[in-house]
Amino acid sequence: MLRGIPSIISPELLKVLCEMGHGDEIVLADGNFPGASCAKNSILLRADGHGVPELLDAILSLFPLDEYAPPLALMAKAERDEALEIPIWDEFRAIAAKHTAAPLELIERSAFYERAKRAYAVLMTGERAIYANIILKKGVVKS
Repeated sequence: MLRGIPSIISPELLKVLCEMGHGDEIVLADGNFPGASCAKNSILLRADGHGVPELLDAILSLFPLDEYAPPLALMAKAERDEALEIPIWDEFRAIAAKHTAAPLELIERSAFYERAKRAYAVLMTGERAIYANIILKKGVVKS
């Protein structure tokens, strides 16, 4: 065991976060996300039983975000879902605000899937909220 590492961060996830370099991306995905097919050319991690908000908060406590490009991206609602309320986005914004001033970018649904296929890793969760997918772009640790 280590001190200072949130207990929700598994050893496998910690290893992946450490391996990632500047500009690499990780997808935090809800339970409906096609993680296995998106991660065919990357790393698939599991965090079953956990939700995206608590993982987002724990990861952002360790993970520097990119300062040269938008570092946080959400999957935008499909046109047919425009009327749906997505309360988890407010949770994401509140969590992100604790760690960064960077805004959350919205990416069209199919473009989000394509970007997820190029991510360094996909972290599948047990999150049941819809549109609870977020991409994090790693930045640089500064001394």
